[in-house]
This record gives sequence, structure tokens and C-alpha cells, in this order.
Amino acid sequence: MKKEHLPVKVCQVCQRPFSWRKKWEKNWDQVLYCSKRCRGSKHRVLRDDEPVLSGCIQSMK
Repeated sequence: MKKEHLPVKVCQVCQRPFSWRKKWEKNWDQVLYCSKRCRGSKHRVLRDDEPVLSGCIQSMK
């Protein structure tokens, strides 16, 4: 399969697109994050109605 024809998903944390990888072949349906870093930050998922800086401002209080 050529690279331009690989399936693509959007990471639930960083909202960036990522492509299918051979190591995800058996569990592609369960893959939600593009990297270990995003998987570790999964509790920081941004919602559409939440401002990007809200977490930073709250942590400064």
C-alpha cells in the first residue's frame, strides 16, 4: 500500500492527523493517540467549548 493511501485518524489530544503504522496493524480501531506523549497527556483533552489557556490560568491562581 502506498503512503498516500494509508488510513488517517486525528489524535484526541493534539488534534493533529496521523497515519496508520505497521505496529498498529492488529489494533488500528483502538488507536486514539498519535504518540506516547499524547497518550500520557490524555487527561488534558481539549473540548470545543473550552478555551486553550483555561488550564494555564487556573494553575496560576
